[in-house]
Amino acid sequence: MDCCSFSSSLSLSLSLMLKPRPPLMTINYNGNSQWSKRKKKRHCLLQVSAISYQNFIHFAFNETKRHTLLLPSPLQEKYGSMIAMDEQTRLEMLSFETPKIRLLRSMSIEGEAMQVLDFAAFPKPEFDLPIFCGNFFTTANMNIVVLDLNPLHDVTSRRDYKEKYYDRLLPLGLKYTELLPWGGKLTSESIKFFSPIVIWTKFSSSNSKHEVLYSAFVEYYKAWLELMEQAVEDTDPSQITCNLEAQHRYLTWRAEKDPGHGVLKRLIGEKLAKDLLRNFLFSGIDELGSKTFLDYFPEYGIEDGTINEKRSIIGKGFENRPWDKNGEFIGNDLRN
Repeated sequence: MDCCSFSSSLSLSLSLMLKPRPPLMTINYNGNSQWSKRKKKRHCLLQVSAISYQNFIHFAFNETKRHTLLLPSPLQEKYGSMIAMDEQTRLEMLSFETPKIRLLRSMSIEGEAMQVLDFAAFPKPEFDLPIFCGNFFTTANMNIVVLDLNPLHDVTSRRDYKEKYYDRLLPLGLKYTELLPWGGKLTSESIKFFSPIVIWTKFSSSNSKHEVLYSAFVEYYKAWLELMEQAVEDTDPSQITCNLEAQHRYLTWRAEKDPGHGVLKRLIGEKLAKDLLRNFLFSGIDELGSKTFLDYFPEYGIEDGTINEKRSIIGKGFENRPWDKNGEFIGNDLRN
């Protein structure tokens, strides 16, 4: 979720919602994790709002099992379930893999004040599939949503990639971008990681809107699974290397600049937030490549060798949707 407005909205919401925090208690289902109990306290029963993302998760994993063999990821041994520092908010992590999916994972956050879902599917490097991305943040009054098939390769310069994966999905994108309109300024840097069918929206919380979002999630994920089923394994070493670097670049950006970092930091502390981002949500940074964030994005470098914390260096963004109905990028005329 690489949107400046998304990040500022999350920060404002959390500053109002989260109270001073007692010591952290984490829980691991399998008992052998580094995420272990720090302090023994009675479990608190969470107040779960009427709007939940559990049906999204159940649908996605059950639908995946209809298409392919679903196996637990080794990450599940370490990342299972934990209670945040407010002793009210619960985090649940699930992770799997398949013959074509390197990592299929979800993280849900459920508390009295908010509901969050971060769901993603990362293909194995032998496949140039888009990365499925569903990031949803809900409070009693507000929803912030990013839903997309993030392109592994640039869809503006690589027209063959756009035609291969997105041209057939444009009617689906048009359907839901009318129901869930553009959510405001999106930074020039982050737009490169989104496709012509991305849903980036904000809306007031309601059951009817939530039903539309669920329908969009279902249709987008079914479309991605069909692409996954049809995907043919690459055998060209140079193409596999290209896929590896593209996914590693994506993971490196997300782990460093994802605005979900602020949410996690407030809930579980900086150390565990960084661990969760790097080693679960965007796992693969240490395995898929050796380049650093500044190798990929040198414009973020500071003289002392550290990374500029700003999410946008260019300082420009897109107030309106930068693709036309044919999926052609028209952002050069819209950037402001």
